[in-house]
Amino acid sequence: MKITAAVLHQFGTPLCIEQLELAPPGPGEVLIRVGAAGLCHSDLSFIDATLTHISLPAVLGHEAAGEVVEVGAGVNDLQVGDHVVTIFWPSCGQCRACQIGRPTLCESGMQALLSGVLPTGTRRLTSNGSPVNHYLGCSVFADYAVLSRTSLVRIDHSISFEHAALFGCAVLTGVGALVNAANVRPGETVAIVGAGGVGLCAVLGAQAIGAGRIIAVDTNPDKLEAARQLGATDVFDPAEAIRALTRNGVDVAVECAGSPKAMETAFMITKPGGTTICAGLPSASHSFALPQTVVVCEERTVKGSFFGSCVPARDIPRFIGLFQSGRLPVDKIISRVTPFAEIGEGFARLKDGRALRQIVLPPESA
Repeated sequence: MKITAAVLHQFGTPLCIEQLELAPPGPGEVLIRVGAAGLCHSDLSFIDATLTHISLPAVLGHEAAGEVVEVGAGVNDLQVGDHVVTIFWPSCGQCRACQIGRPTLCESGMQALLSGVLPTGTRRLTSNGSPVNHYLGCSVFADYAVLSRTSLVRIDHSISFEHAALFGCAVLTGVGALVNAANVRPGETVAIVGAGGVGLCAVLGAQAIGAGRIIAVDTNPDKLEAARQLGATDVFDPAEAIRALTRNGVDVAVECAGSPKAMETAFMITKPGGTTICAGLPSASHSFALPQTVVVCEERTVKGSFFGSCVPARDIPRFIGLFQSGRLPVDKIISRVTPFAEIGEGFARLKDGRALRQIVLPPESA
């Protein structure tokens, strides 16, 4: 079938909206009609070559929700008309990591995703007969997409696609870092370093958990104000006063900016015995100095949290349940709903810090 998609042909250049051919789903695959997709900083990092894990051309987009249109052979637990959320790190369910409840450490789909194909090992996108790569097994900046069944989680029809899309990345990453990686307990003091889409989800998650004090740290005053409106009790730029405010630091600091400076700040404001979580995704060349004496003498914990350390099939429904009950109002982080033709302008706003989470609506079917 013919689809309309946003294609990246060269790093550092704008996405091109063009017509492509999409092959039907094969065994273990599903065709979905994309209902809405989020503009995530990870996509922007790929566009500007901060991350370059697959070759070009490629159709970007990994955070989305949509409707099942067709299922391939062997897919028996989804049917036409089901609503789904896309997940960019599928798991096999069979390896040791999956069996102990840590599917984000599953390696079965990693090589496929880093090769620009689906986890099934296939490529379904072409342009005039030439192959086009899949981005993180999703490629949802389009009106239709074929994904592996393992890249989809079924959701209830009662939540709109615009809201459901957020649960494919921003909500899982931000809320999951607190719930799964940090195991924040009611009354604890939490700092969120980086108040973008993921960071604001973390603010909302801290509030839902019942954190005693929620501190947002960012250099952008508009993002700090957004954090305050979403429940942050204190906002800072810079962070030097946090130790004095909290009497020697916070229980948990979560870095959501994907930069060494943000990680250094998060570590600096964590109190003795506390936990520092790195949830942002920087360039592979980035690193930060870890003062080993401090780690030992203050019994610090430093942890990574990829994709919120989530089990998507478990966490997406429960986080959606919190949203529907009013305890996790993630819809408030949506700063703009953008037509597909303006996706380039949307990424420009994201790069300049003029937007939080933007939702792009798919083009009309060709």
